[in-house]
Amino acid sequence: MAADSSLFLDAGAGARVPLYEAKMIHQFDHRWATYEQGRTRNVTFEEKGRPERTPFPLWEIHVAELDERLSGIWDRKWFVGWRDIVRSTDERTAIAAVLPRVAVGHHIPLFVDPTAEATDFAAFCANFNSFALDYAARQKVGGTHMTFFVMRQLPVFQPHRYVHPANWQPDAILRDWMADRVLELSYTAWDLQPFAQDLGYDGPPFKWDVERRFEIRCELDAAYFRLYEIERDDVDYIMSTFPIVQRKDQAAHGAYRTRDRILEIYDGMASGEWVSVLDPPVADPRAAHDA
Repeated sequence: MAADSSLFLDAGAGARVPLYEAKMIHQFDHRWATYEQGRTRNVTFEEKGRPERTPFPLWEIHVAELDERLSGIWDRKWFVGWRDIVRSTDERTAIAAVLPRVAVGHHIPLFVDPTAEATDFAAFCANFNSFALDYAARQKVGGTHMTFFVMRQLPVFQPHRYVHPANWQPDAILRDWMADRVLELSYTAWDLQPFAQDLGYDGPPFKWDVERRFEIRCELDAAYFRLYEIERDDVDYIMSTFPIVQRKDQAAHGAYRTRDRILEIYDGMASGEWVSVLDPPVADPRAAHDA
C-alpha cells in the first residue's frame, strides 16, 4: 500500500476498479464495510439485501494496472482472499471471502492457482472459515498477521479430500456439498456473478437472509468437525474458546446458540442419513432474488 500509493485514485468515474482493504471483508462477505466521508462503517443488513449494492472504496486503481499485474497469472473475474490483519483474541481469526475482480491491498493476500477448479476455491473458503480451522489458527498466530508462514502451518484439506461422498449424506459428493453452501453465502450481489457461473449457477444473487445464513454456516462447521474427526466433547471445548461469539449469542438469544446448533447438526450427521432442515434447499433458486 505504501510503495504503490502513487497509483491510488480518488473514487470516481472512468475505467477503474475499487481498491479493497482488509477491513472491508469478512467471512463469506465481500460487503462487510464501506467508506463514507473518508471513514469505514459496516454495511447494514438492509443494504446487503440489495444485490446491486457494492462497497464504496476510499481509492481506486486503473483497470489497465490491474490487468497488467494479473496477465499470465489469473484470468478469472473473481478472487478468494483472506485477512492478513488478525488477532487470536478477536471474534474470529481466520477470515476468508470470495471477491470480485478488484484491486486489493497487501493485507488481503490472494489464494491463486490457475489449475484449480472453482469448487476447489469454494472448499478452501469453507475450510478456512470453519471454527475447527480457526481454533488451529489461534494456536499459531502470535501477533497481528496471518502471514504466509502461518498459513503453511494450518491443517487445510487438499482438493482430493473432497472427491468422496459426504459421510453424513452419501448421495452427495463433498466438493459439491461445500460449493453449494459457499455459493449461497457468497453470491449475494451481482458483482460475484462470474464466481456463481463458474460454479454452474446462472441465476440471480441469493437473498441476505440472516437465519438461513446462520443455519448454512452451522452445517459447514458441523461438517468440518466431522471431517477432522473431532470428538463431541472436544467440539464443545473448542466452541468455548470463542468467548466473543458466545457473549454475543447470550446477549441476543439467552444461550450459546451457535455452539448448540452446531452440536445438534454434528449429532445428526452421525447417523449417516442427515438431512438439512433448510427449505428451500441450499443454493435453490427460490432462495435468490426475483425468485
